[in-house]
Amino acid sequence: MRHRLQALATCAAFLLLPWLPALAQTYPDHPIQMIVPFPPGGVADLAGRPVAAAMEKTLKQPIVVQNRAGAGGAVGMAAAASAKPDGYTILVALSSISIIPEADKLFDRKPAYTLDQLAPIALLSADPTVLVVKSDAPWKSAKDFVEDAKKRPDTIAFASSGVYGTLHMAMAMFAAAADIKLRHVPFTGGGPALTALLGNNVQALASGPGPVAAQIKAGALRPLATWGNKRLEAFPDVPTFIELGYKDVEFYIWAGMFAPKGTPEPAMKALRDATRAAVKDPDFVETMKKLESPVTYMDAPEFQKFWDADAARLAKALVKIGRVQ
Repeated sequence: MRHRLQALATCAAFLLLPWLPALAQTYPDHPIQMIVPFPPGGVADLAGRPVAAAMEKTLKQPIVVQNRAGAGGAVGMAAAASAKPDGYTILVALSSISIIPEADKLFDRKPAYTLDQLAPIALLSADPTVLVVKSDAPWKSAKDFVEDAKKRPDTIAFASSGVYGTLHMAMAMFAAAADIKLRHVPFTGGGPALTALLGNNVQALASGPGPVAAQIKAGALRPLATWGNKRLEAFPDVPTFIELGYKDVEFYIWAGMFAPKGTPEPAMKALRDATRAAVKDPDFVETMKKLESPVTYMDAPEFQKFWDADAARLAKALVKIGRVQ
């Protein structure tokens, strides 16, 4: 009897084998939703749309970009984290993905999502933040800005993509290091925050290079400093905060792609393969080059290590800054 049962089990497994490749090959068989948790015009949107277009060439299915803004990105990120893990919902998020759950803990709130609800697919870009003001602003340097802010605490207003979002976090780190008090005006994303600066509704903005590069080159905005560990190739005359003596002021806005945890391995492999091909696509490379945001690609395993290290660093910075509004 035992031998007979073993024979039946072997036969059943043998009969299933031809179906396994077929199951893997059915993905994707309908459009994929890409959630961008910010309005159009910010770093995540500027990276997400061209990579989606490039991935479609490999996956042979449309990738529909949905801007789901709110709460500094928490609304869209929570939606992706709780989505069905079937490979048909992906997320392009920024480094603020690691900040928001820690900020919720800081305020004794239930986190909108947790990092272990998401699985990394790939890192797309990683750019140091740039401090920009209008070209007609009175500050010619970061030193001018700091000196004025000390004379007028809580007067100079800066825009952000939301409370504890990437743009807020960068400015909070700078303000803490410089011992100045600025007035925070949060918006729903980097695009509206930039619009507010250009419309003279605020006086300063921390931004990824992409959204502000054209405005800097056109003479509408003036960069004062960057949050990187070295000067940006696109703006070689702009010093880093580290150069200016602010040793702890280092911050990067990176854009990465994620899927809900538990997404089947065949789907994850297809998404990783499509992203790997997409970052080499000439159209994608050219688009990112125009945005002054070079491709910084990492596949899932390497990206996971990068993400873990960055999340730990940001959690320490958040505790140091404390509760801010």
